[in-house]
Amino acid sequence: MYKDKIQLFIDGQWVDGPDQKEIVNPATGKTIGALASAGTADLDSALIAADRAFNQWKTSTAAHRWEILSRAADFLSQRKNAVATIVTMENGKTLSEALGEVAFCVDAIRWYAEEGKRLYGRVIPSRNPAVRQTVIKEPVGPALGFAAWNFPAGNVTLKIAGALAAGCSVIIKPSDETPATAAAIVQCFHDAGAPAGTVNLVFGAAAPISEHLIRSPIPKKVSLTGSTPVGKLLQTLAADTLKRCTMELGGHAPVIVFEDADLDLSLDRLVAAKYRNAGQVCTSPTRFFVHERLYEQFIAGFVERVKRIQVGNGLDTGTTMGPLTLERRLDIMDQLTSDAVHKGAGLVMGGKRLDGAGFFYAPTVLRDVPDDAMIMNDEPFGPIAPITSFKNFDEVLHRANALPFGLASYVFTKSAAHARNAGNQLNAGQVAVNHTSVHEPETPFGGVNESGYGSESGIEGLEAYTRLKLLTERFD
Repeated sequence: MYKDKIQLFIDGQWVDGPDQKEIVNPATGKTIGALASAGTADLDSALIAADRAFNQWKTSTAAHRWEILSRAADFLSQRKNAVATIVTMENGKTLSEALGEVAFCVDAIRWYAEEGKRLYGRVIPSRNPAVRQTVIKEPVGPALGFAAWNFPAGNVTLKIAGALAAGCSVIIKPSDETPATAAAIVQCFHDAGAPAGTVNLVFGAAAPISEHLIRSPIPKKVSLTGSTPVGKLLQTLAADTLKRCTMELGGHAPVIVFEDADLDLSLDRLVAAKYRNAGQVCTSPTRFFVHERLYEQFIAGFVERVKRIQVGNGLDTGTTMGPLTLERRLDIMDQLTSDAVHKGAGLVMGGKRLDGAGFFYAPTVLRDVPDDAMIMNDEPFGPIAPITSFKNFDEVLHRANALPFGLASYVFTKSAAHARNAGNQLNAGQVAVNHTSVHEPETPFGGVNESGYGSESGIEGLEAYTRLKLLTERFD
């Protein structure tokens, strides 16, 4: 099920790197495998392979690319149970969540395969009847994809499928914490017939690898799913060679629950969204603003539902929340909780690590959290829900928009006016009203301000791997 050693994939071959590190299961704290790390020679080989493959792949027809991607989706669908199990072993999320993530990947590959056949250009009417003006969308060139560990299948899949569908080759650098998931995804594309060099996979220390790859003149595109500080660093590196960038960075999503909201619906959907993947979701609801007239009822209902969460190994039947993926984040959870309490928040439940093996933190609820608490300003990326009250619309919009981040926002109300006005005024790339789904394969996904720019998914995500060319021809 889980390979003893995860290798690099360069120019159509699985190869060992000069170094290796341990892979740990966050539910047990035990080593489950070893990971090969790329050296400079491996990175140069990947760059050369991607450059050579791009010059061939860019001339392939959209129909041929559709065939390759469709087969890759078929392979992934056939292997969904095995891949989902790997996701759970590496990331910690429940098996049901992992299966949902893999299903999303299958849909995304198929969507990109189809949409790749519709990268239409256009003919612009000319001022001279002897001139024809045509705009063409070309693949931008070899791409680099840097993917986070919280959605180890989805983050990798979107970058590979988007690049290949547009006619680009790609080098993927996933998180070293979740390498076997990335390897399983890459294997599907390889088995589907993706030519050698079109998909390359490297692991190792993030800083030297990203610097070496981005400083090379070969790649023309960088796509990152990661934190805001890392995004700023990679964008700076990319500026030297003017590489195009898509930056899907961190968030700190506000939730506004108005007085007229359906209480049970709000609670059911928000608790599920908050503790999904133990809160390790960039669009997770992380700042709860509840109208003062609904506040006590909301907290009581929230706690009632959180008490039903079964924390444990994601592979065990009945588990509804797994561990944190990284052991070091347990200290951060403690720090965020203690800071909030020190500043006047009430600890309603949780607020501690759980005994036993693995990196488990109790589902935590804080009330009356002041706006200057650390958790209201720094993305928690964990199973902590800070809840506070508000009095009126203008006040809550000001507080919700107070941070520089703008990835997702949520509004719960029965009022069309509240929904429309909040949707228009919230600084976010995605706003969901009365539900928490903000990302489908066909919809653009990305942030504003310090949550990044550009989109993955949707036609916008595909066009991010293209460039425009005007072809103007005169025939007198």
